[in-house]
Amino acid sequence: MMPTLERLRFPEENSLGRRYPEAAHPYRRSFQRDRDRLVHSHAFRRLEDKTQAFIRPDSDHSRNRLTHTFEVAQIARTVASALGLDEILVEALSLGHDIGHPPFGHAGEEELNRQMSRFGGRFDHNIHALRIVEIFERRYARFPGLNLTFEVREGLVKHSRDFAPGEFPELDEFLPGQRPPIEAQLIDPVDEIAYISADLDDAYSARFLSIEEVINGVPEYAEIWHATCAEFPSAREDVQFAEALRRLAELLVSGLIDGTLAAAAESAVQDVQDVRRFPRRLARFEARAESLNPAQRGFLFSRVYRSEYFQRSCRRHAAAMGELFQFFLENPERMRSLQPDSPHDEPPHLAICDYIAGMTDGFFYRTYEGLLGPLETNDPPMPIPPAYPV
Repeated sequence: MMPTLERLRFPEENSLGRRYPEAAHPYRRSFQRDRDRLVHSHAFRRLEDKTQAFIRPDSDHSRNRLTHTFEVAQIARTVASALGLDEILVEALSLGHDIGHPPFGHAGEEELNRQMSRFGGRFDHNIHALRIVEIFERRYARFPGLNLTFEVREGLVKHSRDFAPGEFPELDEFLPGQRPPIEAQLIDPVDEIAYISADLDDAYSARFLSIEEVINGVPEYAEIWHATCAEFPSAREDVQFAEALRRLAELLVSGLIDGTLAAAAESAVQDVQDVRRFPRRLARFEARAESLNPAQRGFLFSRVYRSEYFQRSCRRHAAAMGELFQFFLENPERMRSLQPDSPHDEPPHLAICDYIAGMTDGFFYRTYEGLLGPLETNDPPMPIPPAYPV
C-alpha cells in the first residue's frame, strides 16, 4: 500500500475562519461551501470566454481558461487523494486559481502590468483573484465578496509563490514568510502538468505542430510515442498522439506524487505547522519527472509561444488593451457609465485595470469596437485541422 501524508492533511477544524463569521452549515463542510461559492461566481463563469493559450483559436477543440481549470481540478484531486490530503480544499483552490486572469492570457496580464507600472503599481492575477473574492463578487446580502475561508484566500495568493513580510504589504495578513499547506502547494505543479499537456495537444490538434516536430523537440515524448505506436500500430496518428500524451501526463502526475512523498519523508515534518515553518515547499516532482518539464516548456516556448504567429497575435491584442486603457483614462465619464458600481474611492487607473481585467475576450472585443472601432488583428488563419470522427 502506498504511504500517505494524512498527518500533513490540513485539519479543517483549525481553519482561521472567514472574515465575516458565519454559522456552520448543517451538512456541508466549510471548504465545500468555498468550492461551491467559487463555482457559482460570475468570475468563474467568465473563464469560459478567456484565453488559455491561443487567442481566437480556429479549432473548436482548443482549451479555454475554464476547461483548463477543470483539468487542473481533476488532476489535483487525483494527487490529493493518492497522498491522503484534503481533496475538497484542493478542488476549491484549483477552481479559483485562475479567476483573476484578464482577457488574452499572459499577454493581457503583461499589458495590464505595464499600464499599472506607469502609476507605480502592478497587476498580478493572483492578487486580482483576491480582490474578486473579497470585493467584486456581490452575491450575498450579509457581506461583500464570497467570504471564503482564510486557507482558500491564502492559497489563491500563495499557490504559485511564497513572499516575505513586507514584500506585498496588502498581503501581510496571509502569513508572509511561511509556506502554505501542502494542498495549496500542489496547485502550481499540477497547473504545469495541465497546461503543458494541453498546449501540446491544442497545438497538434490545430496542426500548428506536426508529430515529427514534437518527437524531435521533446525526446522524452519520442520514447513514449514509439512505445505507443508499437503497441497500437493500426491506430490513427491522432489517436496515437493522444495515447502517448496521456501516458506522458500520467508519468508527470506519478512523479509529483512520488516526489512529494519523498520530500516530506526527507524533511521529517510531522504536522501542518511544521509544513508552514519548513524553509522549502514540499510539493515537488521526483527527478525524472522534474527533468521532463524543462524540455517540454522549452519546446513550447520555441515552437509555439515565441512563434511569429503567436507573438503577432499577442502584440496586437496587448496593444488594443493599452488603447482601451488610455481611452478610459482620457474619458473617465465613459468608464463610470459602463461600470457604475466600481468603488468611488479608487484611483482611476486602478478602477480601469479592475474593469478590463474582469472582461472576457468577447466582452473586450465588443467594448473596444463600440468605443474605438473595429479591432483589426491582421492575423493569418491557423491551419484548419481535418474533422475527426467523435
